Amino acid sequence: MSPKARSLRQFVAVQARRAAHAAVHRGWEWIQRQGEITPHTPGRRRFAYLGEGACIGFPVGAIYGEPWISIGDHTLVGTHCTISAGFVPGLDLGPDLIVRIGKGCSLGRGTHIVGHQSIEIGDDVFTGPNVYITDQNHSYGDLDMPIGRQWPENNPVVIGDGCWIGTGAIILPGTRLGRNVAVAGGAVVRGEFPDHSVVGGVPAKLLRRYDAELGWQPPLRNRPLASLEELDGLAALTLDDLREEAS
Repeated sequence: MSPKARSLRQFVAVQARRAAHAAVHRGWEWIQRQGEITPHTPGRRRFAYLGEGACIGFPVGAIYGEPWISIGDHTLVGTHCTISAGFVPGLDLGPDLIVRIGKGCSLGRGTHIVGHQSIEIGDDVFTGPNVYITDQNHSYGDLDMPIGRQWPENNPVVIGDGCWIGTGAIILPGTRLGRNVAVAGGAVVRGEFPDHSVVGGVPAKLLRRYDAELGWQPPLRNRPLASLEELDGLAALTLDDLREEAS
């Protein structure tokens, strides 16, 4: 094969690869758009409530028990997320909602919310990827029975407005987070934590909280953001002024 023919063949192969690549990605984007669950898709009618502007990304994880799940307005649920009520699909779980997710929330990719009694997530709650939230755990009191076969124990979970839950955190049954609580990535959380606090670790402990008189305790390490007046003053400095400040 001549060099010119070889070059032409390579050019055609590259162009074909580019066209196939673009077609695959455009096709996948179309599939994702069509697979989303929103208030205007057929899947909407199964939920107790799926608010205006809410969206569950595609591919979805395991989603069942929808009549006992409420998702607030403008809440975004990432791809591969599991939101379930009950052990398996098709159960009659009674008259009350089991999983309540507020408005303006953002649930990171791969997050699992598994409810059996009551999980309440407030407004404007954000999670990183792969967060796990459940209100049920296995019991282990019977020494003669495998733990997986013992009847589980439920304990409601409450996550207050404005919380941030870091990547890979686990929220266990009985947890109550106040308003604007930051949970460190990878934390395993059980218990009650106050408004405006930071928790982290395994098991999670209170690392920092805001006191109305003393401010953040222990104090924040970072320098406070500059005020507009300070920024205006900085902008007015000349090169000589900056050199003098540095010397």
